[in-house]
Amino acid sequence: MAQQAFNPTTAIVTGSDSGIGRAAAVALAKAGMDVGITWHSDEQGAQETAEEVRGLGRKAVVQQLDTTRIQETAATIDRLADELGGVDVFVNNSGTGDGTKFLELDFETWMQTLDTNLNGAFVAMQAAAKRMVDAGRGGRIIAITSVHEFQPRVGASAYDASKHGLGGLIKTMALELAQYGITANNVAPGEIATPMTGQTDEDPHREERPGVPVGRPGDAREIAAVVAFLASPESSYVNGASWPVDGGMLQMGPQAGSHITSNDWREN
Repeated sequence: MAQQAFNPTTAIVTGSDSGIGRAAAVALAKAGMDVGITWHSDEQGAQETAEEVRGLGRKAVVQQLDTTRIQETAATIDRLADELGGVDVFVNNSGTGDGTKFLELDFETWMQTLDTNLNGAFVAMQAAAKRMVDAGRGGRIIAITSVHEFQPRVGASAYDASKHGLGGLIKTMALELAQYGITANNVAPGEIATPMTGQTDEDPHREERPGVPVGRPGDAREIAAVVAFLASPESSYVNGASWPVDGGMLQMGPQAGSHITSNDWREN
């Protein structure tokens, strides 16, 4: 069993052109890591993330990544690791949703979501894990899943399946990679104010969500803070865990969290 102290200096964060990915990249740079940044369609956003990382005195390298292009995904991760001089922390954040109900869901859309959220994630995380094992310094692998890793939602068949699958994959990785000093964990956000939820520039503290116990959406930096902990030496005994970061929404049920429109439930 690998027992040497873990001292991360390099990280790769996929889908880090905005939202949770950008916040995670910046948080890891603040923790002293050089960061590999990927983008799917927003190159300008990725360059802005890189500038934030460089402004903190850390190196940033940028690559385009489309995780539906399975054959290219591992090569992209390897190029980033080569440019960084290794990868100690890998954050799988790339993801998409389709919002299509089961009976209307065509196979092409199903596979697009599964390739983005699960199949491509498998290839990317495996590439990063192989680099970590070869380096012999341990590592941290963190997947951004969703509260829908635990609970389903109407209109999210492919998304729910992909996030359930990603959650299970990480748990198996945790069993198999621990002998190399590598831990694997999930962070499962609830509703977060990001481009994916149509809240790019909104302050979540000004938005009311009666169905969320804390009463508002989350801030991407609140997810990034948990990612930064799981990437740190201090998280060495956390392995195979899934961390909901949702303001308590799961306690209300996955539909109730966003669909309750008043605070009457607090009195019952």
